[in-house]
Amino acid sequence: MRRVSLDSPAYYINREASWLAFNRRVLEEAEDEGNPLLERLKFLSITASNLDEFFEVRVSGLVQKIEDGYTEAGPDGLTLLEERDLVSRETHEFLDDQYRCWNEQLRPALTEHGIRVLGLHELDSEARAFIEEYCERELDVLLTPVTVDPAHPFPRVINKALCVAFLLRRRRRSSLTYTGVVTVPRALPRLVRLPSDGTDDFIFLADLVAYHASRMYHGYDIVSSAAFRVTRNSNLYLAEEESRNLLESVRTELHNRRKGDAVRMEIEADADPEIIERLRTNFDLEPWQVFSVQGPVNLSRLFNIYEQTTHPELKFKPFAPRELRLTAKSQDLFEELHRHDILLHHPFDSYDAVVSFIEAAAQDPRVLSIKQTLYRTSEHSLIVPALISAAERKEVTAVVELKARFDEDSNIRWSRDLEDAGVQVFHGLVGLKTHCKLSLLVRRDSDGVIRRYAHLGTGNYNTSTARIYTDTSLLTANPEITGAVHDVFSFLTAYAEHPNYEPLLVSPLDLAERSLALVAREAEHARHGRPAHIIAKMNALLDKNIITALYRASQDGVEIDLIVRGMCALRPGVRGVSDRIRVRSIVGRFLEHSRIFYFANGGQEEVYMGSADWMPRNFYERVEVMFPIKDGLLRERVRHEILLAYLADNLKSRVLQKDGSYDRIWRAQGKRKPPSGASAFSAQDFLMALAEGKQFLDAIPVAAPRQPRTAKRTQARRQYA
Repeated sequence: MRRVSLDSPAYYINREASWLAFNRRVLEEAEDEGNPLLERLKFLSITASNLDEFFEVRVSGLVQKIEDGYTEAGPDGLTLLEERDLVSRETHEFLDDQYRCWNEQLRPALTEHGIRVLGLHELDSEARAFIEEYCERELDVLLTPVTVDPAHPFPRVINKALCVAFLLRRRRRSSLTYTGVVTVPRALPRLVRLPSDGTDDFIFLADLVAYHASRMYHGYDIVSSAAFRVTRNSNLYLAEEESRNLLESVRTELHNRRKGDAVRMEIEADADPEIIERLRTNFDLEPWQVFSVQGPVNLSRLFNIYEQTTHPELKFKPFAPRELRLTAKSQDLFEELHRHDILLHHPFDSYDAVVSFIEAAAQDPRVLSIKQTLYRTSEHSLIVPALISAAERKEVTAVVELKARFDEDSNIRWSRDLEDAGVQVFHGLVGLKTHCKLSLLVRRDSDGVIRRYAHLGTGNYNTSTARIYTDTSLLTANPEITGAVHDVFSFLTAYAEHPNYEPLLVSPLDLAERSLALVAREAEHARHGRPAHIIAKMNALLDKNIITALYRASQDGVEIDLIVRGMCALRPGVRGVSDRIRVRSIVGRFLEHSRIFYFANGGQEEVYMGSADWMPRNFYERVEVMFPIKDGLLRERVRHEILLAYLADNLKSRVLQKDGSYDRIWRAQGKRKPPSGASAFSAQDFLMALAEGKQFLDAIPVAAPRQPRTAKRTQARRQYA
């Protein structure tokens, strides 16, 4: 069989274009009238928050590379300048679509439901009296007006801070104009709630600052004003090898982040051109980095409306996750784990079981030691207090990743709290982020035997995001797995490398190599006519080596279904290259975050889960763990309950086309409208109904080859549901 060369850039999709396509899929949820109105508003605010991070990290890095003279092209063949032009074009178009969604769809619909965002000209006498009092009480004491002149330099504008710029003219010297700037403290709400009777009324804080300006600038005429916001480079630049104290180095860099180079300015569309040019020059921005907006300069703040209004009919119906039930023979979770592993699929299965696992270890006198990784955790974490409590009575070790982007501050605080309580705190390995999700307990059981128990997950130990992210957890006492987890902790705390970490796959040691081997093994099965099928669910697929391996496997006859939420550089459906590869993305109520990998393996099915996406950073720049599901019943559950549900989704699923665009699956199938009634199937809705006992596995439409329901499969559903 003649092999096609896979070096052509035509076979790879640009990473940034793929990410922007993902954010557009989120915007589609804001535009979708099938979603509750306030949920649509939340989706719109998420697109704005996503775009902030994209500029803070990706665009900042791109601009830095161009300034440093880098010239190499990526796998897709675009030069850095071509990539910059693509980002500029796509982000400006996307911004227009965001504000069109707000102005033409969401704001009018909210008004119809009595949720009004008002301008100054729309206020009645009662509201005007309120804002007069509010300005005097709240703004006067907090705002500091600045007029820029030789004695008053332009104020330092921190990252993403709301500001209002003014064009001023002195009343005594009317021929000159000055720039005035007011930076608004983050202590003030960006949306101010107004007194009202029967409606929920709000006004943007920026409007109040502009309204209040005449009180701040006595002796000036205000020619014009405009709210603006600057996004800065938020990458951390650490010389870890030269750092004597990583915690202090990260803390210092966090302070610098607030003052990083400007990379974007958002400003009201009706701003005076002179204001725009003065600001652009001050922040040293090119014209493409200035974004004129037809509305509030920070759409992510619209989330405040979602939080402050009580309209349950305009939100998703509440969902109660399934609680873990122990069998009648077990007295506690540890005894249950003697009998079998436990698989949890969050948020459909409650995350309380994971918290209970750690809290029970903290309180149980039989538990001798606890080892824990922490990448991101919630502000009101239940995990950290449990570790602090445990440190009073037993040995506790925590590996806290200080460089978890945008969680550095909280992780520094948790590290200090843990150290003060007597926990041994480590920060992983120089040059590598600790991204694996592991908890390991050592316990002397009632029979006198010392055993290890472990939790391995795909998501962070964060009880807040566990309610809105889909992730999986494995609780196990399997000696092979728990022994390997122990070795991973030795690697993290002492850089002690073992010959192998089987049955785990660990980056940066062997995860990339063994993942490639799993794909190659599937191709070998296909060449010999044995069952060969790969189903891989992840957040991103960017690694060129693994993409090439998937292309080769497709050429050899392997059927490949990829469920990739975000970026995907692989181009499916290319004749002779990826004919057998299908890629879909699901964007819905919950953020798809689990990483699950299924291999038919000639009939001896294998399933792996883990913390890593198929990206270079996960393979080579982080400590990641991929773990096998060894229990046959649990493999059945993963294959027939979780993966097949996602492959059957025809409501929230988008299919990646070979040109890099995404289409709703029903459009890709040539249909003019989405399915309805019995033919409509949403994987997330199905999994919620299954957790609540309102649905059965047989409700999944046949989307891929699957085995008939058997007594064994029924037992799996009942035991672990």
